[in-house]
Amino acid sequence: MFKIPLRLLLFLCSFSLLAQEYFPKNDGVKTINSNYTAFTNAKIHITPSQVIDNGTLLIKDGKVVASGLQVTIPKNTTIINIEGKSIYPSFIDMYSDFGVEKPKRESGGSRSPQYNPTRTGYYWNDHVMPENNAISKFKFDSKKAKELLNAGFGVVNTHIQDGIVRGTGTLVALNTEGGNEMSILEQNSGQYFSFSKSVTSRQSYPGSIMGSIALLRQLYLDAEWYAKGHSKTKDLSIEALNNNKSLVQIFSAGSRANGLRADKVGDQFGIQYVILGGGDEYERINEIKATNAAYIIPINFQDAYDVENVYLTQSLALSDMRAWNQEPSNPKVLADNNITFAFTTHDLKSPKTFKAKLMKAIEYGLSKEKALEALTTTPAKLLGKQSEIGNLNKGAYANFLITSGDIFEKKTTVYENWVQGTQTVINNMNTKDIRGDYEFNLAGETYKMTLNGELSKLKSEVTSDEKKRGSKVSYSDDWLSIAMTTKDSTKQEFVRLIANVVQGNNLNGKALFPNGNEMTFYAKKLDSETKDKASKKADSSKVKEITPITYPNMAYGFKELPKQETLLFKNATVWTNEAEGILEQSDVLIKNGKIVKVGKDLSDSSAQVIDATGKHLTSGVIDEHSHIAASSINEGGQNSSAEVSIEDVLDEEDIDIYRNLAGGVTTIQILHGSANPIGGRSAIIKLKWGEDTQDLIYKNSPKFIKFALGENVKQSNWSSFERFPQTRMGVEQMYIDYFSRAKAYDALKKSGKPYRKDIEMDVLVEILNKERFISCHSYVQSEINMLMKVAEKFNFNINTFTHILEGYKVADKMVEHGVGGSTFSDWWAYKYEVNDAIPYNAAIMHNAGVVVAINSDDGEMARRLNQEAAKSVKYGGVSEEDAWKFVTLNPAKLLHIDDKVGSIKVGKDADLVLWSDHPLSIYAKAEKTIIEGVTYFDIKRDEMMRSQIKKEKAKLINQMMLAKNKGLKTQPIKKKEKDQMHCDYIDNESH
Repeated sequence: MFKIPLRLLLFLCSFSLLAQEYFPKNDGVKTINSNYTAFTNAKIHITPSQVIDNGTLLIKDGKVVASGLQVTIPKNTTIINIEGKSIYPSFIDMYSDFGVEKPKRESGGSRSPQYNPTRTGYYWNDHVMPENNAISKFKFDSKKAKELLNAGFGVVNTHIQDGIVRGTGTLVALNTEGGNEMSILEQNSGQYFSFSKSVTSRQSYPGSIMGSIALLRQLYLDAEWYAKGHSKTKDLSIEALNNNKSLVQIFSAGSRANGLRADKVGDQFGIQYVILGGGDEYERINEIKATNAAYIIPINFQDAYDVENVYLTQSLALSDMRAWNQEPSNPKVLADNNITFAFTTHDLKSPKTFKAKLMKAIEYGLSKEKALEALTTTPAKLLGKQSEIGNLNKGAYANFLITSGDIFEKKTTVYENWVQGTQTVINNMNTKDIRGDYEFNLAGETYKMTLNGELSKLKSEVTSDEKKRGSKVSYSDDWLSIAMTTKDSTKQEFVRLIANVVQGNNLNGKALFPNGNEMTFYAKKLDSETKDKASKKADSSKVKEITPITYPNMAYGFKELPKQETLLFKNATVWTNEAEGILEQSDVLIKNGKIVKVGKDLSDSSAQVIDATGKHLTSGVIDEHSHIAASSINEGGQNSSAEVSIEDVLDEEDIDIYRNLAGGVTTIQILHGSANPIGGRSAIIKLKWGEDTQDLIYKNSPKFIKFALGENVKQSNWSSFERFPQTRMGVEQMYIDYFSRAKAYDALKKSGKPYRKDIEMDVLVEILNKERFISCHSYVQSEINMLMKVAEKFNFNINTFTHILEGYKVADKMVEHGVGGSTFSDWWAYKYEVNDAIPYNAAIMHNAGVVVAINSDDGEMARRLNQEAAKSVKYGGVSEEDAWKFVTLNPAKLLHIDDKVGSIKVGKDADLVLWSDHPLSIYAKAEKTIIEGVTYFDIKRDEMMRSQIKKEKAKLINQMMLAKNKGLKTQPIKKKEKDQMHCDYIDNESH
């Protein structure tokens, strides 16, 4: 056995890796080094759970030969004694774009939308590119590799971060000496997905998250059809998708909500995605756990906000303030719930910040073992490479870090990162660690000095007479140089200190004064062991103050979800909406989420009694036409989007849910927008504030879809002339074409012959079969007549005309057809096709026998639908009871849910509102809004919450100010405006 210098060792260890063995060599001899290298007397973390003290790691030809306490060292071995130091497996990042140039957005070209693909022989949508592979775009980036190596990483899984289906990734070892023949560990290491369109194509579809979801569903169905050999044409995209099915499927979700949406798509097709999260998984951890998915977790925790500007701080939402406080706990919450996760550098400005962010997660309770798992064994296992990377067992790649101690301690220095047996020196292992506290005297003055930071980039702090002196330090080749300002702050003069640090812990050297004088310099190092122990003890005993999660995790959320109660309302004015009419001084008992008794002098020993004397009790308000509580409203990338569904993009955190509850609203239909003649499917939900999205949806919900007529669908105001139809005549022909095709599709399905399952056609067939109902955006009488005739031609009825501002002109024909009208109370003249609207519209339709509802189409108006209904008393003389039905029983009838809600009747759902006054009065306030026996809004709780929110904000502001005072980075406050979605709202380009 023999010992040689490390630099020569580096050359010998990497020599055999520089070229493939069958390549000719013309620049020297071809003898291959066959020596071993042994690292002895180290604390070796073979895996996160297997740690050996005073062990030996033996490597050869870039692989681990042995690791343990009793390792036989061959004769031809170079031995490196690293006593007192630790060895860890190098880290793995399984979500990276290393070495792959970021695709560039298409420049120039027409401003008109592009509806057709730019490619032939591939899938019909440009944003689906499973045929792409990272290796074809890969170029080893030495500069970026150095940054990642310095951060502790040895392997990255890179891919093209562009498109909805992105193709395959490539697993790369960060071996800076070998070429691709060594660094490429796996050419096709995973198949990647997202909801975001490619920047390289202007193809309009999909134009929303719900469009992306629908596109993925249809793609998987088409792939199944293609795999059975039914396609008559070649599709290279589908072939690639099918060929890549055996790879790990990685989905870039980027948020908790999108992660759950992606998992739902995967479940439908038997695919378990590994999901790139958003760091907010802690907010709904039970839902995350239920996915059974593994997660890739970014740790780009937010910086504190700069809250010094009092007025700007007022615009800061509580949810954003909480995110700063709570996000660092996300890894711990995942670990505590046994959810598999790996860490990534994704979204960090630089890998340099990775350790600081990771340390923050550990400060917030993540165990060091779990942290190491998330960087080594977990990503290795998810990639199917657990025998090759992420550990230091025999046969694994020699990818390891040499550190001064516990890698998750702030003071620990990473000396070297070895990848495939190739050494990268980060900090000289022989550099003495001089960090700590010192005292010294100069010219009769006593000084205190602290040296901290990384050894390669030391920081100094010098004080005398309890005043801080400006100082700058440099440390190299065992020499320390410090320049510090003199006591006289009026002069720009410096004292320079020079010391050699080879022997002992103290500093011995020379001090050079501004006047040229010199004197000896001696700084005594203070006992840091006691201080370190005390500091660690203080840190371990100091619990991070984390704001409790609420449901939803924002202002007015519940700390615990409210529970169903047995309630007895006494002496109320009860608006039954039934034959009994309005009952004075009556009682209503609700139990198990249902109305069980209505009458006088009721009693129930188990009930909470609510004195409703002088108050009015009604069924909950129902909004037939809403656009709140959704992340997408329009999918306008095609003239028909029947394949999309609002249910896929529900947003349970929309504050408008709470605001609607405060206005007595309990049920809404969230409609697709009016971007196209055939829109997407609706979602009928109950406003159960705090519940998850699936619990909002009506059980056995009736099926609805949005159609639209008029200016929007023919794009009159959008300066777009590419998409059919461009006229009202064209709209009619489009409907006839689509329903004719749907009939043919249905006939083929029923024939028993093979057919390509088409989600869009399946939905239209449901309409033909009277299984799905149409709510149609409408204004002009000619078009209203047209659509009724089209429906009659295909033997079905339109369910509801919404807006229907010229309904008074065709009310008799509406009655004959059997269609309802859901209208505005008094909107008119806000665009050309509304010129003939009148406020008497609702009353005229009602008097003609049409089932009439008043809707909002607006998150703000929905809070006062009770007042909107009252306008029909003024305009047309509708009775108060009938006017009240316009926002309760009638919309329930239009939505086919009047057997459950819309009136106070025994057996119906206990969806009730207790009003302080007559419900049609502008003075009436909803004091309690109850859904299925659960109180989701209580005006007294609301008052209490306002005070609590104010206190919580003040507390978080103080924490942020403390963070800034400690020198931590802050971020500026950017005022956010909430998107108010209406029929014509379009998602942004990136979804």
